[in-house]
Amino acid sequence: MDDGPGQVRERLRFTVLGPVRAWRGETPLAAGSPQQRALLAALLLRGGRTATAPELVDALWGDEPPHAALAALRTYASRLRKALGADAEALVSESGGYALRPVDGRPLDLDHDSAEQFAAEAEKAKAAGDRGRARELLDAALDLWDGEPLAGLPGPYAENQRTRLQERRLSLTETRLELDLEAGCHAEAVSELTALTAAHPLRERLRELLMLALYRSGRQAEALAVYADTRRLLADELGVDPCASLSELHQRILRADTELDAPAAGDPGSTESTVVRPRQLPATVADFTGRTAFVTELSDQLATAEGSVMAVSAVAGIGGVGKTTLAVHVAHTAREHFPDGQLYVDLQGAGHNPAEPEAVLGAFLRALGTADSAIPDGLEERAALYRSALAGRRVLALLDNARDAAQVRPLLPGTAGCAALITSRSRMIDLASAHLVDLDVMSPEEALTLFTRIVGEERVTSERKAAMAVVGACGFLPLAIRIAASRLAARRTWTVSTLASKLADERRRLDELRAGDLAVKATFELGYKQLEPAQARAFRLLGLADGPDISLTAAAALLDLDTEETEELLESLVDTSLLESAAPGRYRYHDLVRLYARACAERDEHPPSERDAALSRLLDFYLVTASRMYALERPGDRLIAHMEHSEHPGLKFQDRASALEWLFSEAGCLLACARQSTTPAMLRRAADLLLLTKDLAESGADALQYEQANTTLLAAARDAGDAHAEARIHTALAYVRTLSGRLEDADENAKSAMLLGLASGDPFSSSYAPNDRGIIANAQRRHEDAEAYLLQALAAFRDDGNRQSEASALCNLSRVHLDTGRVKSAISLAEDGIAIYRELGAKRRLANGMYALALAYTQAGRLAEATERLAAALGIFQDSRQRFWEGMTNFRLAEVDLAAGRPTAAANRAEQALTALRGIGGESWRACALTTLGRALNEIGHSGRARVCWQEALAIFERLGSAESTAVRRLLAPATVG
Repeated sequence: MDDGPGQVRERLRFTVLGPVRAWRGETPLAAGSPQQRALLAALLLRGGRTATAPELVDALWGDEPPHAALAALRTYASRLRKALGADAEALVSESGGYALRPVDGRPLDLDHDSAEQFAAEAEKAKAAGDRGRARELLDAALDLWDGEPLAGLPGPYAENQRTRLQERRLSLTETRLELDLEAGCHAEAVSELTALTAAHPLRERLRELLMLALYRSGRQAEALAVYADTRRLLADELGVDPCASLSELHQRILRADTELDAPAAGDPGSTESTVVRPRQLPATVADFTGRTAFVTELSDQLATAEGSVMAVSAVAGIGGVGKTTLAVHVAHTAREHFPDGQLYVDLQGAGHNPAEPEAVLGAFLRALGTADSAIPDGLEERAALYRSALAGRRVLALLDNARDAAQVRPLLPGTAGCAALITSRSRMIDLASAHLVDLDVMSPEEALTLFTRIVGEERVTSERKAAMAVVGACGFLPLAIRIAASRLAARRTWTVSTLASKLADERRRLDELRAGDLAVKATFELGYKQLEPAQARAFRLLGLADGPDISLTAAAALLDLDTEETEELLESLVDTSLLESAAPGRYRYHDLVRLYARACAERDEHPPSERDAALSRLLDFYLVTASRMYALERPGDRLIAHMEHSEHPGLKFQDRASALEWLFSEAGCLLACARQSTTPAMLRRAADLLLLTKDLAESGADALQYEQANTTLLAAARDAGDAHAEARIHTALAYVRTLSGRLEDADENAKSAMLLGLASGDPFSSSYAPNDRGIIANAQRRHEDAEAYLLQALAAFRDDGNRQSEASALCNLSRVHLDTGRVKSAISLAEDGIAIYRELGAKRRLANGMYALALAYTQAGRLAEATERLAAALGIFQDSRQRFWEGMTNFRLAEVDLAAGRPTAAANRAEQALTALRGIGGESWRACALTTLGRALNEIGHSGRARVCWQEALAIFERLGSAESTAVRRLLAPATVG
């Protein structure tokens, strides 16, 4: 229908980067027959220029036009005008030909034009040094392609344009992949490049990018194998050698050219636009005072980094002496000597949980531009990559609040031109080649100057004697002076004498100010005494929780208050600087303030049992909230019916997605809560909390912390003689250790869980443990044992009415039948499990059922059905953030693709599996994925890379003593003989 009077006519939209289609706004228009669409495409791709009738006849039919070609052409044009309706005037007839042009000043919207505009803007962004923006624009351009350009259109013009557009797409893809590698996304690029080189085997630029991506992913042997495969292919197909750039890259990889290591490596003119230069230094304080000699000494030392050695300076002193303030000020002063960036980390050395060097290195590598997928596991590997990333660069690392030299050593840059500036409470006499600086308290003159700058000269001048009394009472400790002065500045009705008299009343506190760590506590005491009773209680109790921070709702539970009152209290503490607001609705202490808050709780909280009660309320909050998440994730599971119950309301979730978001955002906090809940009264609830949150073990990111929390509780349960709690903790440990491939350890845990569960009368542990033992036994090829355990578990689950776990046992039993050649019954068992999952609405567990069924379908040769089930499961696992199962499903899809004769797709899936399983799942599954990748690569002609994959897989299998090594040796045997 035409637009009525006063209405704005919608724009015409056309696509040629796929099927040729037309829309007005969101309404599709009939584009007609293939020849009619070929005419439309020919006009669209001329950019408004007129095409003569002979040109159009040649475009549609070439050298053999039909007898009535001109008449047919006019018919097609007439039908196009009719299809365009109110915009028919867009199709213009002139000079015996036709053109498509804008109507009423409204340009035609063509996907080809949009793609070219994105590409042009990307080129400008790239030239301007904005590589991230360039990648986004190229992705936007490539997203406009929808399969084969001009799909299904006849005629020579369409064929020529189809070839041109496909080449354009490939060229843009190469450019985007180049930018991906410059941004450090080499691991992610490998799977895409593997598929592209298989589809375009003679395109040398793609081979070059694949070699570079593999080399930067630590897969040098595979990179060299790609070159060998390429050289052989070019010789066989074309009788030529690889191009000069490919050969040069090969030589550079052979000699391990360090310029290839950096993600942003390039010529000097391009370095400025591609290298990530972190600027992480905290802001220097505007009222920095004194310390002139120290500033000069440290600045001169850092300046030596421009020479041939790395400069390391370590500043030591008691808490609150101003180490961080001095270091940050000096670092800002020295920035010109470190043009490639400045890194900063608070190592939290004064607290109970100092930062792990491995985690810090991960953060530093990300700040330096390394993609997450390229960051290895393990301290030594990360330290080596960190030093490589800094090679040839001038970067300053400010390592604040270190515990000891052991914590610092892996974080030192290690190369000339770089420097490290360290602060710590202890003197690092065992840190080789470090320039040591002992920072003492301020001189009286410096202390008074700092106090005056904060409070204001007018107030201090009239009460100079009282001001000197204040800074003297603070022991000339900068942090104490700053806190005291800030409180005074915020209270205009106070005089300096008022503050001085308050400090004078604390003679014991003054003594403590001069005694090591107690100095910081005494400084905070001044602010603490100014709090209202409700504020002080909140301050004390919040300090008891071990987590990295705390949410508003968790804090409300701990304080036994509603969220509104809690928020008001916490925000008032933020105003006093005793608490920090980490993000909206989240709060944290500086580690020293937390220690002080705990000391206050031990001293002032009455009755003392309130401390345990507060932590118990926090545990109940996490327990009840986690149980609601668990119920959404695993409907029909009986764990909640068998766990310790609480009257706390907890949080409620509208849907499964919000429940999972809560779980993963609170992972660090709830694991810390469980880890510190070691008293007999809290042990069982803590064990239940860990069972409820076992999805964290499958996510990869939290698996290590999850296992550590269980290990801590296990020791406490043994000490308390609590067999019930011990059984449940063994159950959780069996689960996480099975996932990581430590089957013998996992079996010991499951065995203990079974015995202790039976002894303590716990139906949960005594039913889950045989299920776990069955899984483990099957993985160890002890199929008879596996079947016996799983049948025992199945009976126990049915007796308990645990339908969800019954389905799990059926699917596990399906695997045993499959591995012992009973394919038909394996399919039936998996289908029975799926039926239960569907009945319960257990979406997350349904994915596990479809995974088991797909394995059986694969072995039965029903590959299309297997692919369908695995693809559906993969989507659920990805939505649930289950990286382990995401990786395993991609691995199984690779196996199916290989069996179905789709080696390129198999290679892509195997690469994705390796990426997802990085750091989780154990070495055995990684070796299996490498084996499958090798088979896929071999089938697409990448035999050199395939051999490298098999060699790596064989080394893993042999190290594990796995029977799979025999099959891999057979794969390698022909290549070895040849």
